[in-house]
Amino acid sequence: MAHDTTDIPNGPEDPLTDLLRRGARDLIEQAVEAELQTFMESYAEDRLPDGRRAVVRNG
Repeated sequence: MAHDTTDIPNGPEDPLTDLLRRGARDLIEQAVEAELQTFMESYAEDRLPDGRRAVVRNG
């Protein structure tokens, strides 16, 4: 290819690339949230001696 723009780091992007990147970010966010929810559920019954939950989500 004489004129390949795929290696321009801050060059203009086409709408399809932008859409795919946003979709990928959304899927990754959903996967991380699902994994965190599963992790939190697995420790839901663990308590400290004073009765508070041993594992909590901060933020």
